[in-house]
Parts: sequence; structure tokens; C-alpha cells
Amino acid sequence: MTPEHLPTEQYEAQLAEKVVRLQSMMAPFSDLVPEVFRSPVSHYRMRAEFRIWHDGDDLYHIIFDQQTKSRIRVDSFPAASELINQLMTAMIAGVRNNPVLRHKLFQIDYLTTLSNQAVVSLLYHKKLDDEWRQEAEALRDALRAQNLNVHLIGRATKTKIELDQDYIDERLPVAGKEMIYRQVENSFTQPNAAMNIQMLEWALDVTKGSKGDLLELYCGNGNFSLALARNFDRVLATEIAKPSVAAAQYNIAANHIDNVQIIRMAAEEFTQAMNGVREFNRLQGIDLKSYQCETIFVDPPRSGLDSETEKWCRRIHVFCISPAIRKRYARIWKH
Repeated sequence: MTPEHLPTEQYEAQLAEKVVRLQSMMAPFSDLVPEVFRSPVSHYRMRAEFRIWHDGDDLYHIIFDQQTKSRIRVDSFPAASELINQLMTAMIAGVRNNPVLRHKLFQIDYLTTLSNQAVVSLLYHKKLDDEWRQEAEALRDALRAQNLNVHLIGRATKTKIELDQDYIDERLPVAGKEMIYRQVENSFTQPNAAMNIQMLEWALDVTKGSKGDLLELYCGNGNFSLALARNFDRVLATEIAKPSVAAAQYNIAANHIDNVQIIRMAAEEFTQAMNGVREFNRLQGIDLKSYQCETIFVDPPRSGLDSETEKWCRRIHVFCISPAIRKRYARIWKH
């Protein structure tokens, strides 16, 4: 496989191999037959980042081979959304012959949505000034004249210049309801939007008829918490990244949800608060004892789960298939 060639004809075989590998990993704990959900075979990634290589008068996107560390030129990237591919071509064309925009440019990051919005971040090894802003605004306007709904951001050491905004709003159809999710540049979002829809609908399905409240640790922008709110009395969610907390609060309002509470704290802090070990000013006005969180959702334990949290009676985990899953599941299974 190369960046510009996806072996789509191998998808079914690769998927079957993953299923076998997962069953082997989980064999000591469960003999359940996995339920399989398929991804689009191309144009599935909604975000991507590339280094920029300067070659005389030319410049282009590159990635590095994970084994040899050699440079690989990337002019198209079929794993990424069609909008990212359009923007890759348009950005290089717009920057190549512009001395202000190309000088010391070393990376471009792309974030897109199914609703055809995009944020493109240009990263530099230099200070960004008013001249850069003027040229970037001209590039943005030229891109929009090509019917590309794009926002540009410039980044350098201790500098971030937003020409308009640093976010885009995704709209996902989830079990008959449209969900709005604000996605902030340089914050975590699910990279595969089509699979995200399937994950959300799967989570809704396995939590049908739930009693009590839901706790989600490290909820990001509220991706799962907001979709699952319809299956629980209340949802209490934690997150430690300020931009993600702000996005989650926006998403609560945008989706007209009134039973989700977001608090900014780590899992171990939440456990301390629930057990009355420590008080937090961030929890003023929130009565933790009133929550009956019979279900805990973790996708994934990005900052780790402490041993107390792992003792919750009903847990829903979202994992990537890796050797670590077996070790973590073995520890969880003991509880």
C-alpha cells in the first residue's frame, strides 16, 4: 500500500483477518461472535496532516515511511475525504508561488466534515505578521470562490491566527435523528465519520432499556454522551481538555439536550469527588450524590482508568484492536 493507492480489493480479506485476530485476543474471556460493521473502503478519513517538502521552486505534501523513515510524496490521498483531496490540490496551487505563504511552511493539517466544511491549519517555523494575514485572507477568498467552504488558521511558536474561526460543525444522522457536533481544530474527533455513525447507533442499541444514569469518562466534544442521552435519565460526563469541554457545552445547546452535564476533571479526580475524599470548586452546583450512574462508558481510556473506576458494575468500552486490549480486558474481567 502507498498513500496514493488503496488496495480496496483486499478490504474484505483484511477485515476478516481483524475479526479472527480479535476473537483470538478475546478467547480467554468470551466466545461471543463479533458483530461486524463495515467502513467505506475509500475517502473515509475526515482529517489528515502532512509535512510540506520544499524542492526548489516546487513544494508538495509528504509523509514518512514508518519503517525506513524515507519521504513519500503525496499528491492525492484516497483514504481521506474527497474534500481533503480537493483542498490538497488547491492549497499547493495557492501557496507554491506565494513567497509569504510558502516561506518556512512545514506542515498542513486538514479537518473536514460530511457537511462539506473544512478547517485548514498552516504550520510555520517563523513569526506570522499582518502581511501573512493579508495573503492568507486572499488565499481563503480564492478557495471559497472555488466553492470550498474553508477556514484557514496560521500556527507558529506561541502564535495562532484564526482568519474566521477554528471550528466546523458536523451533522450526523444517528438512529433517525440529526446530531450536531462542533469540532475544534487541533482537538480529538472521530476520524472516520461513517464508522462514527455506526458506533453511535451500536451504542444506542446496546443501551436500550437502560435504567438510571450514564457516566462517560473523557467525553471529548460529547460525541457519545449526547447521542446516548435519549437512553438514560441523565448523563454525567468528564473531560480534561478545555476546548473539548467548550465544544461539548455548545453541542448540548445545539442539540437541545437538557439531561447532560459536563464537568472538567480527570477520572481519578471524579472518583475522589464521588467518594467524598476531596472537594472541587468546579463541582459547585452539581450534586454528584443525586446521580445513579449504573453504566459507565469509556472511549477509550485516553488518560487511563484508575482501579476504583474499573469496578463499576456495567461498563461499555470502545477499543482499538491492539495487544494492549488483551491486557486491559484481563484486568477489567477480574472485577
